[in-house]
Amino acid sequence: MNVMETSLPAPGASRPAAAATLIPMSVRVRLSELSRRCGSAPAYLDAGQGTLATWAGISQRAADWSRQLPPGTVVALRVADPVAFCRAYLAGLAAGVCLAPLDPRATAAELAALLDTLEAVDLVVDDPGVAGELRGLGVNVWLDSPAGLRQIACGYDVRLGAHGIAALLPTSGTTGRPKLVPLTQPQLLRVAALVAAHHELTPADRGYCPLPLFHVNAQVVGVLATLVAGSSLVVDDRFHRSRFWASAEEFRVTWLNLVPAILGILSETEPPPETVTRRVRFARSASAPLPVAVHDRFEARSGIGVLETYGMTEAASQIAASPLAAPLRRAGSAGLPTGVRLRVVDGDHRELPAGQTGAVELRGRSVIHGYLGPRRTLLPARGRDGWLRTGDQAYRDAQGFVYLTGRQGDLINRGGEKFHPREVEEVLLADRRIRAAAVIGRPHQLLGEEPVAYVVAGPGATTGGLSADLLARCERSLSPYKRPAAVRLVAELPSGRTGKLDRRALRAAAATAGPQPA
Repeated sequence: MNVMETSLPAPGASRPAAAATLIPMSVRVRLSELSRRCGSAPAYLDAGQGTLATWAGISQRAADWSRQLPPGTVVALRVADPVAFCRAYLAGLAAGVCLAPLDPRATAAELAALLDTLEAVDLVVDDPGVAGELRGLGVNVWLDSPAGLRQIACGYDVRLGAHGIAALLPTSGTTGRPKLVPLTQPQLLRVAALVAAHHELTPADRGYCPLPLFHVNAQVVGVLATLVAGSSLVVDDRFHRSRFWASAEEFRVTWLNLVPAILGILSETEPPPETVTRRVRFARSASAPLPVAVHDRFEARSGIGVLETYGMTEAASQIAASPLAAPLRRAGSAGLPTGVRLRVVDGDHRELPAGQTGAVELRGRSVIHGYLGPRRTLLPARGRDGWLRTGDQAYRDAQGFVYLTGRQGDLINRGGEKFHPREVEEVLLADRRIRAAAVIGRPHQLLGEEPVAYVVAGPGATTGGLSADLLARCERSLSPYKRPAAVRLVAELPSGRTGKLDRRALRAAAATAGPQPA
């Protein structure tokens, strides 16, 4: 089948009404349904290679996994090819194993540490060459190939029960052994169904997700919401600026799953063809708060509305989302809670009134109760009151819309006066010459710390006098204690694979210079 000849709506054509999305009984049952009804239809498509996986093909692979790997087996998944990942991820869930998706860029030494943390005894890869390098890791290595799943290196025979856990996702712990987030299949499917219902996904939709698939966003919002809706998804090995809009047009996508860093880059590229603008219903933003300036520039440049959201691994991804109806959205807000209870509290965990900033706490069926520790011990994730402390800071308006202000650890304390970097970053990004900005607190002998800004100029921007202009802008717009002591121009800001800003790297760089004199 030519992947371009599927039954997607033409530009400007009316789309079928979205029905209320039901939570599937299991991945296996949903795969079986789709295989019977539309088995030969493309389910996941590779934007770069042009390969695809059908529902029937994924169902067959699931049967292969079921024959080879007993339910409850902890299986690490190191699969670089995006379509192969989608196929293996769904096959593993359908087979009832406990999956631990890993970064395919990880070295053998990093993999060994992760496998030890996961206490996994099986590792699935998609590259025979890579598989050869991993034979000494002491695990059973399996190759997920077109011919089926086959073992190529034998480690241990012991099997570890997963206690009903469908996915184990390591946290990005700063020191020592990272915590493991255990998610059950009902949790994953519940959030995927909420995403599909909120986004009004139908079989006529086709998403585009260039985000790393070993993260919860791409797995739940991308892979599983597509499964629940019976739609299709275009995946990519990474974000490719030069061919992004061409791929969106070629594959006739109807929605985009992106992060603020990508939206910022696309706001400076050539706008998409009119056919893309008319077909794409929204661009979803996740992973980090979206600066208002980037939101406005992207919408003005592309003609596509932005749907800002908020999520975290401990809640199986989506926590809040902006309304689908564009007139109801509020720039700068992550929207309203979706399927969870969310409150903003003070230091004594008392709920704060609208407009007051505090700590974000969660509870609900998709929110974990504990982390998985060594020897499968459960470490409490919620407080005694049953609420999960997210570490995020936010406020809510009178209608309940959530406005994230930053992480609690990012708060800058300048001589006892505290503020969030995002407030300063929004002022810097209001200058159209700036593509990205980050503000951190650097050590100061008298004040404890003071803010310093790092900015990335957009392509073609005149940088002469730019730092002085930005300092003057901050002086006009901010109270004295919030004004950066310095503005530094850099080529890029440090970030993780998802595009999320790495403030720790910036703080470490600032700290190496030593405390600023009083």
